Amino acid sequence: MEQATSRRRTYLLFGLGGLLGVLAFLLVYGITPLNPAEDAFCRGGYIEKDIQQHYAGWLFYRQSDLTLPFCLTQSINYPDGLSVAYTDSVPLFAALFRLLSPLLPGTFQYFGIFTLLAFCLQGAFGALLAGLFARGTIVPLLGDILFVSSPILYERAFRHTALGAQFVLLAALYWYFLCRRQGRMPGAGLFVLNVLVITIHPYFLPMTYAVTLALLAEYAVAHHQWKKPLLWLGADLASTLAAGWLFGLFSSRASGGSDALYGYFGLNLNALWNPVGVGGTVWSRVLPVQNQVGGNYDAFAYLGLGVLLALPVAALALTIQRRLDLRGLLRRHWMLIIVCLILSVFAVSNVITANGATLIHLPLPGWLLQLCSVFRSSGRMFWPVYDLITLAAFVWLLRAVPKQQRWLPMVIAAVLAAVQVWDISPGLVQRRDAMIQANQSDAFPTQLSSNFWQAAAKNYRHIVSMDGIQDDALHLALYAADHNMTTNDPFAARYDAGVLSQVRRQTLTELDAGRLQEDSLYLFHDEGLFLQHVESIKELAWCGEVTAADGSRWYVIAPGMEEFSGDGLCTRYGDGYPLRLADYTDGLWNRGVLDSDKKTVCFADAPFTRAKLEQATAICANGQTYPITKFDDSDPGWLMITLDIDDATVLWGVELETIQK
Repeated sequence: MEQATSRRRTYLLFGLGGLLGVLAFLLVYGITPLNPAEDAFCRGGYIEKDIQQHYAGWLFYRQSDLTLPFCLTQSINYPDGLSVAYTDSVPLFAALFRLLSPLLPGTFQYFGIFTLLAFCLQGAFGALLAGLFARGTIVPLLGDILFVSSPILYERAFRHTALGAQFVLLAALYWYFLCRRQGRMPGAGLFVLNVLVITIHPYFLPMTYAVTLALLAEYAVAHHQWKKPLLWLGADLASTLAAGWLFGLFSSRASGGSDALYGYFGLNLNALWNPVGVGGTVWSRVLPVQNQVGGNYDAFAYLGLGVLLALPVAALALTIQRRLDLRGLLRRHWMLIIVCLILSVFAVSNVITANGATLIHLPLPGWLLQLCSVFRSSGRMFWPVYDLITLAAFVWLLRAVPKQQRWLPMVIAAVLAAVQVWDISPGLVQRRDAMIQANQSDAFPTQLSSNFWQAAAKNYRHIVSMDGIQDDALHLALYAADHNMTTNDPFAARYDAGVLSQVRRQTLTELDAGRLQEDSLYLFHDEGLFLQHVESIKELAWCGEVTAADGSRWYVIAPGMEEFSGDGLCTRYGDGYPLRLADYTDGLWNRGVLDSDKKTVCFADAPFTRAKLEQATAICANGQTYPITKFDDSDPGWLMITLDIDDATVLWGVELETIQK
């Protein structure tokens, strides 16, 4: 009878917690993202542009042939291809809906449905986790509000859809504490969870496996059994690797390196009380915004005022009551504490930052730096610790209440939840406003508004990008996917930069030899690179500049479009093509202007710029004439001229003319 009652309570908490998560989703997202045929919010790039990457990955995959492994598409990173796991397109859902694609409407996005499910399970497992430490149903559900209102949940769901699946961490912790309480090995739930996370996002793997290892190690020591835990772990790892293969994560076409960026995205020591999120979102009504360094923004971990107040108050009360048994915690959960320390140290990284200062930069061997950079956004590894801190604030506050006061835990839990939601409500409102705007189809006009793009869509099968377009032009990926075109650009979180660079060098060699692929549209992000290689093929294609809606420019070589007559956003390459400074910045140069004197400017060395500058006596801009006092081509790849000018930064982005001898 008692077991049946416990089971009913578990089901009730899971269901009501799930409804709480759904309510939180609807309050912030509304119902529009749940319409699979409504993709405006995917195309708009709300908060950050990553949703465009996720959606483009799905569009490319939907047009690709079905293969084993799943999730591979040749249309990205053409011709080698890539798994859409690396466009963070939620591989599990991508594979499922690719199988169902013949039954789906022409426009179909699953990211709203996935996010709803993530919120629902966040509430469900949050309620179960709180229910392990609080009686009844009302108090655990009040504690669950801390999890469904977690600032990390909203930051991630709005920025990287797959990482909105924060429920997997709550589920891992729930099964950890449940199994510890029952004195047993992990069961099917934790086994399946570890396999599942690799089909959602690989970043969750070290976190759920850390919790799993803690449970296995504590069981092995307590029961003096090592063989059974090792066999269980081996079977789970093998199944996880098999799932990774099935969804294309280990395909040779999907394997790729990444820059050694470990340390850049580390956890700032102020992260727990710093309420600033991406896009300027402020998550607190009370606490001020703190400074950050470099990529600390990706390690956002604001706890909320409720948790920040409850934790020290509860710890002090339990200490006064002599009921804060830290030794007992260490004895019972020694391995969980160890893995939390390891995750925290990894999250902080070798670049230790506090507020706006870098305190320590510990040098690491190159091989270790590269290994750690597999999970280069190291600050994310703190998330299980974050959830445990939230849980501790709730549990310790309840335990500080005298046991004879049965009604008091409910009041305290309600006050804690109310303070937490009140504090973070500005962030929730800003996120809701962002979603409302993103759902308006005209809120984010296409960057590709020139008539050039409509004409090009009819002529080409391939887009060949010659430099770093993938870094900031994901609307180009959507354009390629919409017109069933391939792109050699990965548009992905992971790719082999060395191979891509080699392919681009080979293509540039072909251009210099006057060889063009008629079914390929060549795009340049860097004007200097374009000018260096356009001269040999200018008679074989339409070559020139196409301006985007935001003022950014693409430089294009379009075979077969020699007679194309562009609109006002197109400038054809030729004698009348404008001269501009190289947009070059390093420690000495600022957008093509030498910082030390602000009189010397640089241009990319190309036939066009050399012809304009070698015999020039002055540069004209904005109705002013600036005499040239020195011409210098001693630095390979660059032309530098010194002007009689007070401050050459007035020439930034300006179309220049020259006066010839």
